[in-house]
Amino acid sequence: MAQSARDTNARTTQIFCASTLYGAATLAAATDAGLFRPAARRLLVISNNAGSPELAPSVDEMPGFEQLRDRFDDLVSWNETIAPFHPGAWAPRPDDIPLWERHLRLAWRLGDDRVELIVESIQVTPALAIAQIFTGAPVDVYADGLMSYGPTRSKIEPLVGERVRRLLHLDLVPGLKPLLLTEFGVEPELVPTEAFTRVLDELTDAERKIETPATPPALLLGQYLSALGILTEREEEDLHIQMVRGAVAQGHTQVVFKPHPNAPAVWSRLLEQEAEKLGADLTIMDTPVLAEVLYRRLKPALVVGCFSTALFTAAAFYGIPVARTGTELLLERLAPYQNSNRVPVTIVDALLPPLDDKGTHQPDPQVAELLAAVGYAMQPQIYPELRAAAESYLSRHLNTYTWRYFKRRRLTALALPGAVPAQLSRIPRNATARRMVRRARKLRRTVLRSQS
Repeated sequence: MAQSARDTNARTTQIFCASTLYGAATLAAATDAGLFRPAARRLLVISNNAGSPELAPSVDEMPGFEQLRDRFDDLVSWNETIAPFHPGAWAPRPDDIPLWERHLRLAWRLGDDRVELIVESIQVTPALAIAQIFTGAPVDVYADGLMSYGPTRSKIEPLVGERVRRLLHLDLVPGLKPLLLTEFGVEPELVPTEAFTRVLDELTDAERKIETPATPPALLLGQYLSALGILTEREEEDLHIQMVRGAVAQGHTQVVFKPHPNAPAVWSRLLEQEAEKLGADLTIMDTPVLAEVLYRRLKPALVVGCFSTALFTAAAFYGIPVARTGTELLLERLAPYQNSNRVPVTIVDALLPPLDDKGTHQPDPQVAELLAAVGYAMQPQIYPELRAAAESYLSRHLNTYTWRYFKRRRLTALALPGAVPAQLSRIPRNATARRMVRRARKLRRTVLRSQS
């Protein structure tokens, strides 16, 4: 039976979904801050979305999770619920949705409770699958990173999107309003920074194996981009080596590298060799803890990364100097243009100083306008109302530096400023003119090849 037909006087069970410890910490902070109304029961659904879940620890197996556990009455595993299917690939068939709701109500002891959902990444499974199964249940979405400032990565069916009441997010970039889910009129709501840092303090107090060094180190945050096909393993290896070189060049002789949990061990050995060559003392932090726990324990003098959300928690929540590296390469490599990582990379590139900065970097004051233009270029069908903002930004700010955020082919497909060379800008926007331009370009390439 659909929830809308259930007795409105029934007791309420709130179902919280988390796939990362960072996400679970965000939920704990939102709960502590009173952002959820009282409920008879709070159920935490844990999902392990790793490529091989049996080889990677689940959220409830991570160090510090026990400090968060008491915010919830019960805990269940989504992986076990839908086994043998993978959480990232499975969704219920439309005809099976009533059967799945009946199954989950029995397996999770929901009875006839009124259900409220609090999920992450509503546009993909498993959050989308759970929202589809509990037809009619109101939905809150919480954001656990910089992607909330970008567009919804794919069109969401109205039967799900219209049920989203609000977007809970951390104030990672003060003053910047998330774009995610605004196509449904969803308003963002801040999770108080103080509540989040108190939760992080609990996680830090529970981690007693990491000692504070006498000399504040530079902390390097590794990312496993080759697994996403964005970089080759050699390129990502070189990116990490650049982090070590840049940190040492800034005078840091104590360096701590926090690798991605799924990164090959050989990378760590290569970094150790590079650090030894440069006369630096490198420590590989292979303990699976949040970067924010290391901020409290290690008290780093500098945090270096590519486009990790942790760069902004370091800067905004702890006042630690940060630096970026590799963002220009990633902006070039991300494909297709709609790749959801584009917005986090753009934000980091536009606001944070490069690792080799000489003190001259200034954050882009037009970052909100930039993200509106990028958001429209990524998802024009979902956000047609942003076209005017995109045209305005591109006509006024497109230059040698800001071209890194756009692709000429994408601008051409959308008939936006910057799409064609200036001498062709007055050609009417019609099919005949576009065919003539394509023929002219093809002829030019043919001539150039014959002359080479």
